[in-house]
Amino acid sequence: MGRVTPQDDRDDKGAAGSLLLDDQLCFALYAAQRAVTAAYRPLLDDLGLTYPQYLVLLVLWEHGETSVKELARALRLDYGTVSPLLKRLEGAGLVRRERAAGDERSVLIACTGRGAELKERAAHVPGALLTTTGLGAQEVVRLREELWGLTERATMVADRRRAY
Repeated sequence: MGRVTPQDDRDDKGAAGSLLLDDQLCFALYAAQRAVTAAYRPLLDDLGLTYPQYLVLLVLWEHGETSVKELARALRLDYGTVSPLLKRLEGAGLVRRERAAGDERSVLIACTGRGAELKERAAHVPGALLTTTGLGAQEVVRLREELWGLTERATMVADRRRAY
């Protein structure tokens, strides 16, 4: 489906003041997120993973054993969202959960042998996604930097609003 941009309905501010759906930054991000997640789906289906499960494993492969709190922070998710993901991954034999010895309130997460082995099978996923989307390495770096910058600015605004 092509992008619709009826120029006649825009005011002098252009897209910044427009109420047209396709002029909304939030909608462009939402559509891109859905499209990228859909592009990941066949790659992750081969691994038996959903996209959120893949993200959990990426954190564990990078950092090793970590607390649920740190995992949630890394994924920018709340505990209530992370907990069911971990239950499914544990049920699939890919991660293990256990109470921290020094702090019974803290739960540690780590990959099992099966979870660690999956890393090797998943190594092709990032490159395959680039091939699928037609993005070059430099485009990915630029786009990722812009998105992280936007995330940081939007987070600062949200944090300021919560402080009031």
